[in-house]
Amino acid sequence: MKTAEFKHLITQKNQIQQVAASSLKSVVTTYPYFQMARVLYLEKLRKDNSFKYNQELKKTAAHTRDRAVLFEYITSTDFLQRKKEEKPRYDLKDVEANKQPGPSVENTKKLLAVGKPLQFDSSERYSFNQWLQLSTKKPIERTKKIEVKKLQKEDLINKFIEVNPKIKPLSKDKHISISVNENQQDSSLMTETLAKVYLEQKKYENAIQAYRILSLKYPEKSGFFADQIKRIQILQK
Repeated sequence: MKTAEFKHLITQKNQIQQVAASSLKSVVTTYPYFQMARVLYLEKLRKDNSFKYNQELKKTAAHTRDRAVLFEYITSTDFLQRKKEEKPRYDLKDVEANKQPGPSVENTKKLLAVGKPLQFDSSERYSFNQWLQLSTKKPIERTKKIEVKKLQKEDLINKFIEVNPKIKPLSKDKHISISVNENQQDSSLMTETLAKVYLEQKKYENAIQAYRILSLKYPEKSGFFADQIKRIQILQK
């Protein structure tokens, strides 16, 4: 992509549909810390309803100094503006119509909109942070240092066996109370986007629990949420 073309695209974002995603991708690849290039590429993927959007959002967040600014941007009206012919997130009538295909994995993924761009709004900062949490984990580098540490651990175990220490048993009349914090999801933070986040992360149990909470919060949509739970259970199998 030429410099003049890119500058024109910055001032005329409404023409982003006319630009090939590969052109913006080439700029991002060449200049990975060029924030504007990443943002434009991200916006292009969202407008194209690309399956690459969700993963690219994580990459953009990883290259962004202030994720709060990124969140403000992707929840802004300009970023989320839709075409007139574009349908809303879901329609209960469409859900009823979509019940016809058999419960195959591919059909189920289509009905659950797996891989579709996640749509966050300004009140879903918690959902956004949950989506990004996996991107902070780095892959394990298997080097010689790990092998050295492994040997050191083996030496410690062997030494422990040689010494053969004994643990003194507690007296029978002594009671110990251990407080366990229950891992419960806060219903006030639960949104459909968060349920989709869990689904994209393949945290199926969390997604099912999320839809159960949503079913209680919005009883008028309980039928839709029940169908979502059944579909997730198909993916679990």
